[in-house]
Amino acid sequence: MDALLYTAEEAAEILKISRCKVYDLLRNRDLRSVKIGGSRRIPRAALEEYVTALLEAEAVA
Repeated sequence: MDALLYTAEEAAEILKISRCKVYDLLRNRDLRSVKIGGSRRIPRAALEEYVTALLEAEAVA
């Protein structure tokens, strides 16, 4: 079963980008996340939404 929430490191691995880039996306609110206690987690749906937005932007360009 796939995880519902990912760390920044896991999200970076899934998206094949650097961890720093994931933090940039989070800071710019291009990638949604949730806070659980002191930890920041990225929902699987947010990763899918981000990729969909990239595809849509590419189609318009």
